[in-house]
Amino acid sequence: MKAADLFVQALEAEGVEYIFGIPGEENLDLLESLRHSSIKLVLTRHEQGAGFMAATYGRLTGKVGVCLSTLGPGATNLVTPAAYAQLGAMPMLMITGQKPIKTSKQGRFQVVDVVDMMRPITKYTTQIVSGERIPSVIREAFRLAAEERPGAAHIEIPEDIARESTTAPLLKQSQSRRPVAEEKAVERAKTMIEQASAPLLLIGAGANRKLTAKMLRRFVDHTGIPFVTTQMGKGVLNESDPLFVGNTALSDGDFVHKAIERADLIINVGHDVVEKPPFFMHQNGKQVIHINFEPAAVDPVYFPQLEVVGDIANSVWQINERITPQGHWKRDLYKDVHDAYVEHRQESDRDDRFPVLPERLVSEVRAVMPEHGVVALDNGIYKIWFARNYPAYAPNTLLLDNALASMGAGLPSAMAAKLVNPDEPVMAVCGDGGFMMNSQEIETAVRLKLDLVVLILRDDAYGMIKWKQAHMEFDNFGLDYGNPDFVTYAQSYGAKGHRVTATEELGPLMRQCIAEPGVHIIDCPVDYSENDRKLNLDIRRLSEQL
Repeated sequence: MKAADLFVQALEAEGVEYIFGIPGEENLDLLESLRHSSIKLVLTRHEQGAGFMAATYGRLTGKVGVCLSTLGPGATNLVTPAAYAQLGAMPMLMITGQKPIKTSKQGRFQVVDVVDMMRPITKYTTQIVSGERIPSVIREAFRLAAEERPGAAHIEIPEDIARESTTAPLLKQSQSRRPVAEEKAVERAKTMIEQASAPLLLIGAGANRKLTAKMLRRFVDHTGIPFVTTQMGKGVLNESDPLFVGNTALSDGDFVHKAIERADLIINVGHDVVEKPPFFMHQNGKQVIHINFEPAAVDPVYFPQLEVVGDIANSVWQINERITPQGHWKRDLYKDVHDAYVEHRQESDRDDRFPVLPERLVSEVRAVMPEHGVVALDNGIYKIWFARNYPAYAPNTLLLDNALASMGAGLPSAMAAKLVNPDEPVMAVCGDGGFMMNSQEIETAVRLKLDLVVLILRDDAYGMIKWKQAHMEFDNFGLDYGNPDFVTYAQSYGAKGHRVTATEELGPLMRQCIAEPGVHIIDCPVDYSENDRKLNLDIRRLSEQL
């Protein structure tokens, strides 16, 4: 059997559904084997878009997303998606080609050490040096990419290895279960929670797993303990719940931080060190229980008093089975925080000024998206407003990246989300800067006949950095640019272009685009001029009154 055929058969045995990418001449044997495979090749317009799609597929399904590139520049274009998957705990495998390693007529042309290049940003990276090793290398790559904590893996297959003959058999997947937490740790957690006077549940990125969400729902229903979320913990529990106190979108000074200050025990489920600290610990301060797949990464602002290490869903289940809700818990301690947060959010929802203010835009998007509709964010200042003001009702319905926080990921992520959720509305929300970094993937979306809405927030500048620049009292400099006519730009790809000219048009236009098949691009001017005052001054002043 040709090694490339065995490689594809090994991918099929792992349940691979899609491969996203751009083949090169070093991948042609593999491409020919894929032609006869059940695996669907999604040809993209840039390797970065392919990598973001593979990572998001992994995030949404829990299965390893796969992307493909050639050697040299194709492989280097996967570096950002590799870091995106690795920091964001998304299971992904990158396959790259390489010149023949036995004999080559082209010397070092296009050759860089891709394996070593990928080493700092993957869980596993290797070159296949023999067809006989293909089954074991692929099995190991999938195992490591998917096991907690998930991340990126990379396999390089040289051109001459891909075309050689091999008789190696496929390997069967091994069955494994995650370790469960020690009983003494679980019992100690139960005691600490029962003895606390004002416990508070904090849900982080590591809790964003289907079974964990189910167990946390049971825990909150049983105990009535209020909860807050990090940006990547949004949607694990329904945020329309009256026990939801807020999201730690801002580092400090928001209403949610008043709740954290009042708690004497933080039950921190799924804390991930790639997210900025959701609160700052102090010596002799509140108690913290760390519940995660891995031990805590201790630093000056995070040093929990108890670690419950093991499968998170099982740990929460064990604690919930043991715990007795306590009459002395001060649940009402957080009610004014919840009420102030909701009131402030609703006040800003009604602002009719144009260009659209970000708070009003978030409200309009929430109003048109159904409970399980997916919003995929790119990266920009609007991400803070969505994290703070967009109640997520179900896991992975607001896709944002607060790990690598890469621009250019919003559109490819939305495309992957639509492939995974074909029956749900999917919307990409992108700043004009982030959209233009991978806007060529509109052609891919049109070619795939996806039903997709892309909302471009146009301020003709890098708005997030402008916000920081203003907060540091620097003059406006170096962050403004021009844009194409996005309506005409969309039409040139075969998509449908729309332009918002008044705030009241936004909601009806989004509803129309969601209802009509095809790829819709909406050019929506936004006004970020009040971000510095609102995010850095007004919210802080109002929260201090609580």
